[in-house]
Amino acid sequence: MSAALGFKAKPIASEPAEDDSDISALINRLTAEVNQIAVDKTKAIQQITNQMKMLALNALIESSRAGAQGAGFAVVAQEVRGVGQQVETIARELESQLTKRTGDLVSSIDRMSQRSRGERMVDLSLNAVELIDRNLYERTCDVRWWATDSAVVDCAASPAPAAVTYASQRLGVILGAYTVYLDLWLCDLDGNVIANGRADRFRVVGQNVAHTKWFREAKTLRSGDDYVAGDVENQSLLGNAQVATYCASVRAGGQANGAPIGVLAIHFDWEPQARAIVQGVRVGDSDKARVLLVDSNFRVIAASDGQGILSERISLSLNGQRSGFYQDRNGTMVAFHGTPGYETYRGLGWYGVIVCGA
Repeated sequence: MSAALGFKAKPIASEPAEDDSDISALINRLTAEVNQIAVDKTKAIQQITNQMKMLALNALIESSRAGAQGAGFAVVAQEVRGVGQQVETIARELESQLTKRTGDLVSSIDRMSQRSRGERMVDLSLNAVELIDRNLYERTCDVRWWATDSAVVDCAASPAPAAVTYASQRLGVILGAYTVYLDLWLCDLDGNVIANGRADRFRVVGQNVAHTKWFREAKTLRSGDDYVAGDVENQSLLGNAQVATYCASVRAGGQANGAPIGVLAIHFDWEPQARAIVQGVRVGDSDKARVLLVDSNFRVIAASDGQGILSERISLSLNGQRSGFYQDRNGTMVAFHGTPGYETYRGLGWYGVIVCGA
């Protein structure tokens, strides 16, 4: 089983949609320029028509002074005045219609741009939660495999000092190769830790963990093919580190259908692995985005800004959907996607979430 997935999360290969953004910005700019040109030109036309009307008025005044001799010129002046009014009316209608059309176009482009941005953020949310799912699937494979190790099985069957020493050494060798774990614990069926891989660092042998949720669930596993995936928590026996604990039952003879004789618990070093994933999401600087992983209770379990982990709960409006995006009351865009699971790992109802500044 490869440990590579846990060592370093690769940056999520979904770049910001720079081309779409550039095109939208270009169209917005050109539309604004067209709108400004239309406004400027119609104002210029209105100025000219005002001059025409003023000239027509002056012509009417002069024709009235000329009496009968100016009567013909008065007709022309009236026509010029009428044409000026018509041109002014057309100019105003042109300005009104162009402004409305360009305004509608700008609004449409803004909506399309927001939708494109939202869909991109949903995809990135899926990438983040999917990547952690694949990573944690490896953990479920690890624990079921190591629970069949002969040193682990023999120690669980008969925890004599020599067997405990050998099992601890074997667990230590595994930890040397799989650096994504803080420690591995072998427990008896009463919840007593009888061996661990880092006894020099974590003095947990003799501690009882029967009260923990993950141990209680592990005792009820029906076969060696089953596993327990625990919630992310601070583990006091490991220096209060953030861990995700995975368990499998140790069974007689290392057989999947053998009688249960113990529980193997492996403690995934959560914080650095999860941080690498959320900080690897390729959001743009302009997005002002906060990338999160949240559990089924919307508790923050990873955050690209490192804030609120295991203490903050976010308000997520799902509206019965597993994925989507929306704007909250403050104009902030929120995109989310539920865990898809991976292979035999069904996930724990977690969500990838991206919160973008207004």
